[in-house]
Amino acid sequence: MADTGPLPSELLPPGVRARFVDNGNGLSMHVLEAGHEGPGAADRPTVLLLHGFPEIAYSWRDVMPALAAAGWHVVAPDQRGYGRTTGWSAGYDDDLAPFHMLNLVRDILGLAAALGRRQVAVVGHDYGSPVAAACALVRPDVFRSLVLMSAPFGGPPPLLPDPAAAPGVATGLSNADLTRDLAALARPRKHYQWYYSTRPADRDMRDCPEGIHAFLRAYFHMKSADWAANRPHPLQAWRAAELAKLPTYYVMDLDRDMPATVRPEMPSPEAVAGCRWLPDEALAVYAGEYGRIGFQGGLQWYRVVTGGHWGRELRTFAGRSIDVPSMYVAGASDWGVHQKPGEFERMQNGALTDLRGVHLLDGAGHWVQQERAEAVAGLLVEFLGQTRG
Repeated sequence: MADTGPLPSELLPPGVRARFVDNGNGLSMHVLEAGHEGPGAADRPTVLLLHGFPEIAYSWRDVMPALAAAGWHVVAPDQRGYGRTTGWSAGYDDDLAPFHMLNLVRDILGLAAALGRRQVAVVGHDYGSPVAAACALVRPDVFRSLVLMSAPFGGPPPLLPDPAAAPGVATGLSNADLTRDLAALARPRKHYQWYYSTRPADRDMRDCPEGIHAFLRAYFHMKSADWAANRPHPLQAWRAAELAKLPTYYVMDLDRDMPATVRPEMPSPEAVAGCRWLPDEALAVYAGEYGRIGFQGGLQWYRVVTGGHWGRELRTFAGRSIDVPSMYVAGASDWGVHQKPGEFERMQNGALTDLRGVHLLDGAGHWVQQERAEAVAGLLVEFLGQTRG
């Protein structure tokens, strides 16, 4: 992983800069920052924005100026394994411990400390959502308010198995029986997180025939509201037949890799030209970063989940709720709301005890902060203003 400079300013909106911050946990974190200039900037409250996969800090570019204009110091890092942040390694045979949940929390805690902040608000999208939730779960004295996007958080797993669960029913992604049961369906399938945990996954995406830019275009399109087949609804249980109702970008055909899965849904040139939330020049930033470092850094996160490490760490906090003010935002066309049966409901029924709002935005799929940037920024400004201080 070669060191490189910060993202060039010409790729960023006015008022947003890129720089590096030593987080004290082994990383030189590449961050995008807004609200850092002008009178009183040093006294502004700070909000941290955590991205998911396959994203980078750049995915927050369109909401950062509005938060800065509302009086916030806004910081979005490339997380461990991503973008221009350095200090990590992600060979398939490398130690996964640096990617365990509590170390990801230490990454963000260290970033807050390096910024000189004892208290911050934290916002997470996709895989950034469970990291943000864990931050508020284990250090509510520092992470004083929380916004989750796309991925709900239903609380830490219980210390003991649920005696009411039916025998043989998969209860989560670390249950290897899920892979067996999906493969045994009449239409053999596999869960995307188990696929992302395999050795070939990085090479499949990095070296796909169409190239990374075209692959990412199809991937982002298929998980957005632009793909008309996204009509999410709750799933009843962690059973293979039920999970097979998910689109193939979540529950894939057994014999296909991810590029082959999304390739048939590549939008037309006219649709690409009309895509205002992800124009080709913006997509080129993602393609350039993943072309440079590959996908394995982000894929390590999935391996931690399917290997059971994530659940084992969070089980330490079994029975604890998140009690800081919180909000949930997702696209109305986002299957991420329901891809883990029961999670969305548990989030609203005790996992977050001070949940101030649940917002499912029309016209957005999985990439809600990009597809509906103005609406998301408005919700964040309102919520953060109410919980400020």
